[in-house]
Amino acid sequence: MYRAARAQQEIQRFLDIEPVQVAELELDGGGVLRPGPGSPPVTHGEVFVLVRRGGRPIGTLLGSVPEGADPKTVLMGLASREHAPGPPDTGPAQVTAQTAATAPIAATIPTTTTPTTTVPPATASNATVPPATAPSATAPTATAAPNATVPFTTVVVATRERAERLAHALDSLLAQDHPDFEIVVVDNAPVTDATLDLIERKYAEHVRYVTEPTPGLAVAHNQGVATAHGEVIAFTDDDVVADPRWLTELTAPFTADPGLGCATGLILPAGLRTPAQVLLESHGGFAKGFSARTYDPRDPPADEPLFPFTAGRFGSGANMAFRREVLRAVGGFDPATGAGTLARGGDDLYGFVRVLAGGHRLHYTPQALVWHHHRETWRDLETQAYGYGAGLTAYLTAILVNRPGLLPAFLARLPRGLAHARTLTASREAEPAADGAPGGHDARTHAWPTRLSRLQRRGMLYGPVGYLRARHALRGAVR
Repeated sequence: MYRAARAQQEIQRFLDIEPVQVAELELDGGGVLRPGPGSPPVTHGEVFVLVRRGGRPIGTLLGSVPEGADPKTVLMGLASREHAPGPPDTGPAQVTAQTAATAPIAATIPTTTTPTTTVPPATASNATVPPATAPSATAPTATAAPNATVPFTTVVVATRERAERLAHALDSLLAQDHPDFEIVVVDNAPVTDATLDLIERKYAEHVRYVTEPTPGLAVAHNQGVATAHGEVIAFTDDDVVADPRWLTELTAPFTADPGLGCATGLILPAGLRTPAQVLLESHGGFAKGFSARTYDPRDPPADEPLFPFTAGRFGSGANMAFRREVLRAVGGFDPATGAGTLARGGDDLYGFVRVLAGGHRLHYTPQALVWHHHRETWRDLETQAYGYGAGLTAYLTAILVNRPGLLPAFLARLPRGLAHARTLTASREAEPAADGAPGGHDARTHAWPTRLSRLQRRGMLYGPVGYLRARHALRGAVR
């Protein structure tokens, strides 16, 4: 009886969550307020704001604009107090970071200096992509110093029956200011010709289309790796809108650091229209904070006792890039992981750990920004919670199956890992700012339902079984 009443209470609290507007605010030049990608102009009410300085993302805030007030004036006042000018490119004093795959728990990591990544003027172009177009009005260009270079890059987008969303993603990719890249769309186990028709009708001169008949995100990504020509391979999803400098900022660190094997970037919500989208972002979403950080397996971070097995801290698959030779050397992504398989997820986390275990560094930069369309319904959240739990333990199983030499290190971290998993999957009450002022990005303005926590734990229990079943299914398909 108590459990049923609690469940009903959680459902009602979920249904009561109001939409939140999404906007960008440039602090320099007297301030410029723009709606987020695909959003209407900002009016009164709650607003989730990406704050930029000189075009560079420096933080987010949640502000409330009173009816009849000027949104720019109100939000500029809030942003100016929270993001007062300081040393360039150092970010806020503390930043929130995800603690695992879904990571609704917040943690703080020390501020590190964000490296300046720059490119020459975008006047050159390869044969696949036309010269870069001007950035859209919704995303100002960051200030860049001259004389740095970026590697020739392949952007891989795996997709399945989402042609409308894919078109928005491709439009944003073709507007990148990176001077030398190609785009490969991998159509994964298509059941219609919708994606092929879209590419042939609108993007045939600029996008390479390939198919992968075996379902699974890792399999699709591996197909992209096999056909890639770039020195670096960047991955994003078909439900994102990429900031015009995304690819430049994501790939420039590979030129600066020959030992870098992987880079990841910032993911923010493209819209917060539904209770599910607002709830997910209230507990951190996919963001990893606003300070750059490099993870080096030869110098494990002191504040990461589970390193490298808490791979969700490093980034997410919607915004990642690998040096091609490094990714191919570790065998790419495990095909028995990822969405679309019985393992349900974990392909990106597997890639991160394999690269680190191979002795290569991983760099996170908040300057490489994509806007992600979060899932929209309660059922989506249930699927996501279970899938992320399953993907977390599935990828760990995959790591130990493929790299058994990591087992001693894993077992040494297991007690702390179990405690971490219990904390990660606990239900959490809302934690508004103590002074009643608008909270930051991870203020947890809404409670995390017990139902979702239970589903995530069930997913974790299922993950190893799901991975082994996925491996068996793949072997059967090969035979």
